[in-house]
Amino acid sequence: MTQQFTRIGVVGTGPETTALAGLLGSGDAVVTLGEAADLTAFASCDLIVEALPEDAVAKAAVLAALGAVAPDAVLATSTRVLPVTALASTAPMPSRVLGLRLTRLGGKATGLVELTRTILTDAEVLADVQALAAGLGVQVVTVADRVGAVSTALLLPYLNDAVRMLEARYASREDIDAAMRFGCGHPTGPLALLDLLGLDTAVDVLTALHDQTGDHLHAPAPLLAQYVSAGRVGLRSGRGFYSYDGDGAVVPDELTPVGAVVDAAPRAVRRIGVIGTGTMASGIVEVCARSGYDVVFRARSHDKVVGVQQAIEASLAKAVSRGKLDEAGRDEVVRRIEGTTHLAGLADCDLVVEAVVEDLAVKQALFVELDRVLKPGAVLATTTSSLPVVECARVTSRPQDVIGMHWFNPATVMRLVEVVPTVLTAPDVVATVLHLCDNIGKQAVLCGDRPGFIVNALLFPYLNDAVRLLEAGVATMDEIDTAVVGALGHPMGPFALIDVVGVDVTLAIQQTLHAASREPGHAPAPSLGHLVVAGALGRKTGRGLRSYARS
Repeated sequence: MTQQFTRIGVVGTGPETTALAGLLGSGDAVVTLGEAADLTAFASCDLIVEALPEDAVAKAAVLAALGAVAPDAVLATSTRVLPVTALASTAPMPSRVLGLRLTRLGGKATGLVELTRTILTDAEVLADVQALAAGLGVQVVTVADRVGAVSTALLLPYLNDAVRMLEARYASREDIDAAMRFGCGHPTGPLALLDLLGLDTAVDVLTALHDQTGDHLHAPAPLLAQYVSAGRVGLRSGRGFYSYDGDGAVVPDELTPVGAVVDAAPRAVRRIGVIGTGTMASGIVEVCARSGYDVVFRARSHDKVVGVQQAIEASLAKAVSRGKLDEAGRDEVVRRIEGTTHLAGLADCDLVVEAVVEDLAVKQALFVELDRVLKPGAVLATTTSSLPVVECARVTSRPQDVIGMHWFNPATVMRLVEVVPTVLTAPDVVATVLHLCDNIGKQAVLCGDRPGFIVNALLFPYLNDAVRLLEAGVATMDEIDTAVVGALGHPMGPFALIDVVGVDVTLAIQQTLHAASREPGHAPAPSLGHLVVAGALGRKTGRGLRSYARS
């Protein structure tokens, strides 16, 4: 490190200042705290961090004054919504100014520091601050000058989309939050996270982001702005999207679900049919059989039947070895499962789940045949993740019996099932599927029949935004993944997730969402298409956004 930071100053008051002082004072440096009114105490500092409220005039004035008081010091601003370059240009030495922000959620530091470089920042100055931050026991990412840097720039549009979803009454607040927790492994649902972050803070960041990008999807959702105007800014006010007691625990309010979600009695389900031979289909068979249901699955050939049986038996063997199932239980599960190569073998099923290829023509042809062979009153469910459920329903003579039942892979592990009725689905069919989900230990969320349902409609625009940040040169893949995992607590970063899901799958779902919304901001990032053309589809091909060793 060229410059030794032996004395560090933090200008400001409040939790942001205290958190920065606590971080920077954890090493050998001495931290001087102060307010903008008295800057002479900072004359001997080597690094001074400005942590004032988000006021461009006040911040610029302090940076200019600090440059005069301590001309050799490196100056940093903790802004999250203002252009660091514009602030740096007001200082006597713009080359010695950069952004330094300790990311926080719900008033708590996340252990991630984002450094913002500008086109004016001296490379040695940046390297010195990087070295300092790296020695503080936190994760450090360096990004280009953009509103919200990386984590906030990806987080806020995703949260805004969730508010728009609630605003449209597409799903309840509880179901939106549960979908992202159980479907994506996020530690907190988007609406609860907004309450932690502060709805007023979200409005400020989104407004600044919209001013920079011009994308109206970044404009604060009207409901978000209305809540802020009403003083419902989240946890600290006791009311945001949820209501809270004095200890910060969620308490019931007028929006809390009471009683049955659907006012109808479920149909009796004793025998379940599953169509398909892939990982999803075999997982659904196993889950239902382990929950006490008789299950018959249909495959196109005897070899495929054997393949599914072997896959399930291997999975059950792992459960036995891990102590989650005894041998008698395993044998009982196997006895409940039957394979067939004919759709007629499903004739006496009370509920049939199709898990075939994601192709509307294939699914519609299958539903025509199911309509012909299934008994009256049988429920027909599709596992589609992106196709309109109503398009499967309309080719049958019993559209009231058709519903979406979107499972998540692997079905034996993932708890979430998105339950998707159409405008034609009978209430007792919805009740039947919700009751089934409860019996098999799945977390059901109820949503409308539109592309992406809840999880994909929120997840894939966020993944697409991450690729756009990469294309714009805001940060590297590793920095973006690190920022998301470190600041937001996601199980993996967006690029790692795209490679797991599949670049081709990501592109196809984003294309579907774009076609449905016609939003320019939903247009797939060009890099996704280029990778698909090149055959770089992710982990399954050994090459996607990153390269992987083939075993």
